[in-house]
Amino acid sequence: MHSVEIQILGQSYSIRTDEDEKYIKSLARYIDEKLKEIYSVAPNINQSRALVMAAFGITDELFKHRIELQQVDRFIEEKTKILSGFLE
Repeated sequence: MHSVEIQILGQSYSIRTDEDEKYIKSLARYIDEKLKEIYSVAPNINQSRALVMAAFGITDELFKHRIELQQVDRFIEEKTKILSGFLE
């Protein structure tokens, strides 16, 4: 395990992780971008609200991607059944 220094909204954080440093820094940049988007629309929002809004936005993206992945998995499964029927 190693430490990775990241910056979010100008504040430094030390993250202990087994992940690659570039990967962790890319996550931090993504979070930073989401928070900056929120502050650009609502500059007077308090930090805890901004963090919750960012968390909801990121979670929404995650859930939508999961749904898309499930749909792709079902599509592949259906096509695989059809193709395997041709081989029998």
